[in-house]
Amino acid sequence: MEETILVGDDLMTGPPSPLIPPEIASHVLEGVDLCDGKLRNLFLCLQINDIEPFCQDEIGLYQQCAQKRDKELRQRLQDSEHKLGLSMPLDEAKQRAAQLESEVTTLERRLILASGIEGVEGFRQRWSLHGRVTDSRGRLEALKQGIEKRQKVAPVGGSTTKKWFFW
Repeated sequence: MEETILVGDDLMTGPPSPLIPPEIASHVLEGVDLCDGKLRNLFLCLQINDIEPFCQDEIGLYQQCAQKRDKELRQRLQDSEHKLGLSMPLDEAKQRAAQLESEVTTLERRLILASGIEGVEGFRQRWSLHGRVTDSRGRLEALKQGIEKRQKVAPVGGSTTKKWFFW
């Protein structure tokens, strides 16, 4: 039976950690385990032992924590964008959607350019850009769904004759 030895590059399986926009970072990051303690233990182990095979437990624990964290962050990002689509003034929400579309287009162009880079550096750039494109598309779709849902709920006719005041 063969034993698998994890190395640092094994942490690059799956998509990279999502980038959190500063305007919604406090809401998205609230209550999420950022895995900083596990990462600190991994670096400490690597500093003491100098090579990865002696830090298998730390690599595995950090990898599991990071995958769970990233999944939760992606869901929270999409939820936040959906809520913004529902609650932002319509013009600002449409402007945000246009900004996200522009960001996706720029990242896609950078990904095409990175396809010409060979070796490990090319792989890392493509890996990172692909993750960012996927995350940005998910955020954009969530924002658009929020905008569409609001437009379906919004009254089509003019103003109503009744006005409600809450004292």
